[in-house]
Amino acid sequence: MLKNRNHHILSTLLFIVIVALPVFSGLVYALLYSFGFIGILNKGVTTQAWTSILVEKPFWTSIAFSFYIAIVTVSISLTIALTLAISWRENLNKGLLGTAIYLPLCFPGTVMAFFSYQTLSKSGLLSRLGFQIGWIEDLRLFPNWINDAYGIGIIITSVFLITPFFIILFSNLYTSEKVEEFVQLAKTFGASKRQLLLKVTLPILLKKASVTIYLFIIFVMGSYEVPLLLGRQDPQMISVAILQKIQKYNLYDIPKGYAMSVLYVTLVITALFMLYRKNKSFFNAETSRS
Repeated sequence: MLKNRNHHILSTLLFIVIVALPVFSGLVYALLYSFGFIGILNKGVTTQAWTSILVEKPFWTSIAFSFYIAIVTVSISLTIALTLAISWRENLNKGLLGTAIYLPLCFPGTVMAFFSYQTLSKSGLLSRLGFQIGWIEDLRLFPNWINDAYGIGIIITSVFLITPFFIILFSNLYTSEKVEEFVQLAKTFGASKRQLLLKVTLPILLKKASVTIYLFIIFVMGSYEVPLLLGRQDPQMISVAILQKIQKYNLYDIPKGYAMSVLYVTLVITALFMLYRKNKSFFNAETSRS
């Protein structure tokens, strides 16, 4: 009992020192910089940076665009992952498909973004193939999927990056939650295939994976490498917008960048807190089970 308690205290201290303390220190520094307490061009305490980002549109446009990218990406990934995990679940543990789904997990976002650029751009592989087989008469007629206003290149690349994880997650949940037994039980009561899918399989899988899905939405919203390489200057995803404010040559934009980062982190923490309260019973159940 005492050994477990000491282990818990040590783990908590390590978490605070390695994770919490650096993050908290960074937030304090950003907060002080945004209010003018510190900084290269510091002339005293001011709320100018905060007033600017709260009133002007760019910050909220970046938040909305990032949320749109995240929702569309995760929705497409969930659709593909659920389809494969349910329809081909027996083949996911063996053969070529069982190996192929792990392949995208080997590539970092930067590599996948460069691959997408070489494939989806107007001078990329798909446009050249379309030109050679007569689908398009000019490379300039190929759809604009890179650096476009709708973030199509970002979405496609992000889908390739996160879909394998969801496939593996749903495949494991299908087994661990004994979904097949519930399906067979529902069949004995005369449930149709549509009812089995909509009333049994999907609710179980989505409920158990709900926390992970919410976290992946936040993860995609905060991604940096892919939107930096495949996105355009307007609109920008929030991480790219923040870094450009901080690292650009205009020193007067640095406090705005730090203010944007603090506000974004505050919104994310608020969302996580609401998520925790909504799923508190779920967390408690998982903790007691473990």
